Amino acid sequence: MSPQLKPSERPMPGLPGVRHAYAEVRGLRLHYTEAGPADAPPVLLVHGFPQHWYAWRHVIPLLSGERRVICLDMPGFGWSEGAPGRWSTAARAADLVGFLDAVDLATVDLVAHDWGAWAAFLACAERPERFRRFLALNMVHLWPLRKNTLGTAWRFWYTVALEWPPFGRAMLRHWPAFTRFLLRRGVADRSVLPAADLAEFAEAAREPLAALAGESIHRAFVAHDIAALRRKEFHGMRLRTPTLVLAGAVDPVIPPRLLEGGEDFCDDLQVEVVPDAGHFLPVERPALVAGCAKRLFGS
Repeated sequence: MSPQLKPSERPMPGLPGVRHAYAEVRGLRLHYTEAGPADAPPVLLVHGFPQHWYAWRHVIPLLSGERRVICLDMPGFGWSEGAPGRWSTAARAADLVGFLDAVDLATVDLVAHDWGAWAAFLACAERPERFRRFLALNMVHLWPLRKNTLGTAWRFWYTVALEWPPFGRAMLRHWPAFTRFLLRRGVADRSVLPAADLAEFAEAAREPLAALAGESIHRAFVAHDIAALRRKEFHGMRLRTPTLVLAGAVDPVIPPRLLEGGEDFCDDLQVEVVPDAGHFLPVERPALVAGCAKRLFGS
């Protein structure tokens, strides 16, 4: 395997009660963690950028008492393998379904954040029979109003540094201060991100494969998804999975107004705005995230 596509060999951060495992998903060996009773109803947690399974470190203990909590490292991130062409939204959505096949789960409840939630929206729209309920965090759905996307495009200024190969991967590999800046910028209260957590994700993003994956998901969004939104390609789809979206009131990337416009394309879409919260709700409001998951998913 090319060194650029070799998964991380860094030591994994520890978290009590977490079990580590791997699954073969569409030809890639993907890492995931589990916590809670193995025979409990499963809930799949999917991280965003620039993170991995440890993004859920505060949420896992709050759900694992009554759920089988599964946290997947998406291709290229954390300790999962990656491959060219596997970072488009369509490919990552297919990997979510492929992972369920690999671990023999017919259906799950789903919690996803940031870019993980973007892929999860497409997965739920395409394969609603696999996802019972969906809690999306800090991400727009597939049907934003054009006026709102134009009015908020400036918020994605930082992606200019990430989406152009090979500069994006070089930025992530050789300037970890940029990754730390993105994380600190995203939260309303910087005290929720201690130095050790910032260092974990900054170092993880420096891995050659993770840096390539970070560049590639941003490049794929620019190269395909923006045009798809302009052409209203997703308007032929319908979200049948009951979905709750949590938005941070002061999210610098995904402001709440971006979530307007999805009602006509969804069977059951709810949006809730979290006061005084930013772009990283799993660490800013873990108790709220877990509480909303329990309310949405039921017992």
